[in-house]
Amino acid sequence: MHIDGFKVFCDLCDTGSYSRAAEASSITQSAVSQQIRAVEKRFGVPLIDHGKNFALTPEGRVYLEACRDILSRFDSLGTRFRIARGALGGELRIASVISIALHNLPPLLKQFRKAHPGVEVKVDYRKAEEIYDAVEDGRADLGLVAYPKARPGMRAMTCWQERLVLVMTPGHPLNGKRPLSLGQLHGQRFVGLTPDIPTRQHLDKMLRKEGVKVSYVAELENIETVKAAVEAEQALSIIPETSVRQEVKLGNLTTRLFNTPRMWRPMGAVTRRPIPEKASLLEFLSLLTPRAKALLAPA
Repeated sequence: MHIDGFKVFCDLCDTGSYSRAAEASSITQSAVSQQIRAVEKRFGVPLIDHGKNFALTPEGRVYLEACRDILSRFDSLGTRFRIARGALGGELRIASVISIALHNLPPLLKQFRKAHPGVEVKVDYRKAEEIYDAVEDGRADLGLVAYPKARPGMRAMTCWQERLVLVMTPGHPLNGKRPLSLGQLHGQRFVGLTPDIPTRQHLDKMLRKEGVKVSYVAELENIETVKAAVEAEQALSIIPETSVRQEVKLGNLTTRLFNTPRMWRPMGAVTRRPIPEKASLLEFLSLLTPRAKALLAPA
């Protein structure tokens, strides 16, 4: 195995086409197949599910993640060499969904700015789909989103997970201390995010699977307005626990846990692939990935 083999596998997964993966690396389709078989033979696992449509096996998804990680580290060597020679400067442009920008990003920015005062960090508040577009066309160096997903030419990394909780006013009939099931939400008045937002899509899928129907009294574009509507409507919502800590502390809202292990949402970053050789971006990613859990833990 060598670095070109990792790139070939990523190109194959991004395009779903042996011919396009071969063309991108100026090799034959046979060479693409041979490289994959060599890896499968070495590790004794199948990478490609040879069904009607192109699909990865579970082992193939693990290998794809490893390939992307190796390529990003290799691509960033030039930047790492420059970091080793001196201090950082310039501008770092971050596009973030509002919930991350308000509740998760501040401690990371505080630490980054303290370590690199010469870098001007600009944060742009955007919806998820706009963030992917901004990163893709170069208007943002880094995007911070829920449910990060890789796209052709883009890399996604999950950096931490947030617990989703039921939120309500203290006087609501469902207020209590014991975890509850999704089934107990059937028929309840609900405030939700708009249907195009990934967190809403995930929750809708879970509710449908359990046969639960709720009555939406409001559908809003960000979690801050959802919290205000929960108070105004005396309704329920499901939002990240980190985003409601202040309201719970003040006694305006209260939360309740669920008894299902699936009530977590992955949070992370998206960049172009390969990661641009920009020192400030690389440094922020190195801070974000290994230390996010500690920085975002409850006080």
